[in-house]
Amino acid sequence: MATQGRTGVALTAALCAMCLLPVLATDAGIAAGLIRLHFHDCFVRGCDASVLLATNPGGGRTERVAPPNNPSLRGFEVIDAAKAALERSCPRTVSCADILAFAARESITLTGNVVYSVPAGRRDGSISREEDANNNLPPPTFTAQQLIDRFKNKTLTAEEMVLLSGAHTVGRSFCSSFVDRIWNGNTPIVDAGLSPSYAAQLRVLCPSNTSQATAPIDPGSPNVLDNNYYKLLPRGMGLFFSDNQLRVDGNLNVLVNRFAGNETLWKERFAAAMVKMGRIQVQTGNCGQVRLNCNVVNPTSSSVSLAGSVEEDGLVATS
Repeated sequence: MATQGRTGVALTAALCAMCLLPVLATDAGIAAGLIRLHFHDCFVRGCDASVLLATNPGGGRTERVAPPNNPSLRGFEVIDAAKAALERSCPRTVSCADILAFAARESITLTGNVVYSVPAGRRDGSISREEDANNNLPPPTFTAQQLIDRFKNKTLTAEEMVLLSGAHTVGRSFCSSFVDRIWNGNTPIVDAGLSPSYAAQLRVLCPSNTSQATAPIDPGSPNVLDNNYYKLLPRGMGLFFSDNQLRVDGNLNVLVNRFAGNETLWKERFAAAMVKMGRIQVQTGNCGQVRLNCNVVNPTSSSVSLAGSVEEDGLVATS
């Protein structure tokens, strides 16, 4: 059995960073894309890289083409480059699911100076279905209770939901995700949860209800992972209806104010929430496979193990 020890884990992190840096230099939004890619993977069938599959062995459409993912998901080329480099250095050892987790961590480190350990040992799944993405990913139209329930279904608490929502401090969104808050057909409107001046700014970026343009989710610091997202919510500047729900719900608003006032606290707890999210329904041991190409399932499964301290869910603690 091939073994990925601590040297292999360090190599995984280094190669993810090496593949990310050149892209980040010309496309600052790629970091947000990779964080979101990991989230969208873990919320559908667990953290098994099913979101990366371009074809489904059983037939049918994959998660990748589901409306919550297409065309907004990005960063696939960074994952592919890291996988190719790892297959050259330590073949059949590092799963695509682990690469997603490490790429998200490197993105968080590079944009927010947040350093944390990522457990390794995830294996890749072989099923990817469009309907699973549609049924599991929380849409931007969710109410507070719907958000709480959806995250609870993924073993995450209401506080962890608020923490992970803070990732909206980086990246952009297609106008279609919030256009109903600023346009009613061709008539400009202002959603009750939006500041009128912010709504006016958004209509400039999205000049019609059919615009294919994008807007920064955090207009103040869209490429920096900070706590500005929480500072914007009380000002009526949560881009999505679901963002504003964190302010509307009294219990969630307590958390919003806490993280708005203490960036260090938010970053510490955000990192912990990312690690916990990265453990959702992981496949380890003899389950799953280590894909040779992240876009397709292997013809036959390859068996590998990791050296290190094995935790209850089968992942391996790394530094």
